[in-house]
Amino acid sequence: MTTPYSPRRLTRPYVAASALTLLLAVVAAGVGLFVPGFYRDAAVLLPQLYGQDLLTLAVAVPALAVALRSARRGSLRGYVVWLGVTGYFLYTYASYALLTTFNELYLVYVALFGLTLYTLVGGVARLDPTAVKTALDGHPVRGYVAFQALVAGLVALLWLADVGPASLAGTRPESIAGTTLPVPVIQSLDLAVVIPSFALSAAFLWKRRAWGYVFTGVLLVKGTTLGLAVLAMIAFMLRSGQPVPAPQIALFALLSVAGLALTGRFFSAISPRATATRPRADAETRLPDP
Repeated sequence: MTTPYSPRRLTRPYVAASALTLLLAVVAAGVGLFVPGFYRDAAVLLPQLYGQDLLTLAVAVPALAVALRSARRGSLRGYVVWLGVTGYFLYTYASYALLTTFNELYLVYVALFGLTLYTLVGGVARLDPTAVKTALDGHPVRGYVAFQALVAGLVALLWLADVGPASLAGTRPESIAGTTLPVPVIQSLDLAVVIPSFALSAAFLWKRRAWGYVFTGVLLVKGTTLGLAVLAMIAFMLRSGQPVPAPQIALFALLSVAGLALTGRFFSAISPRATATRPRADAETRLPDP
């Protein structure tokens, strides 16, 4: 006979890792935002760091806390949001560990990078993807496929327009011209990881594969949160007198608004009673009782 699925809640190591992530993120973002002169980076980068820190404190930290509480109770919706916000912290502190000039919080950035990396990988591995697909059975997917493909395409074009000509000419990309960075770190992360992730997620979802639903939920949360962070960076850049091309402002504003709308639509389609599940530890089939 077939063994039924059983609820899969977060275990103590994952709860502890996320709780530590919250604590360290509050310290890192709080010090960066409120301690004058803490960052030693080029002036052109400071507004971006301040915008990221503000979004982390105002949105990402509360979102992770709420999602963690929900996921701990077995909520499928909370579990996927928890993964998505963890993805935001992974991307954020991977960039801090690799991009910011060395400071007293370097080890905190590295700790957050490692914590969120292993939490995200382990959290995805523990989730039964068919639970997410079943919870969204009959829900239309074309809008999510189109959005993810659009994000992948537009961001790829944006960054290739920056690094492509510089690579051919053997010069420094315009994005790091006023810094001491050896390479454009954000472009490296996006071109190598983020853009392929959105493209593969869109392809999997188009084919109605179970993992496509999981990756879509995670990337919607992560991508929308990062989009809002970019808008916060732009606000700080404009405030400091740095020019920001109007098309870039419009692009990220539209992507953030669309991402928020699709994220709300995606998670509202998952019943609050749906639970993150996986097969029980025993075999899928058992011999009948004698």
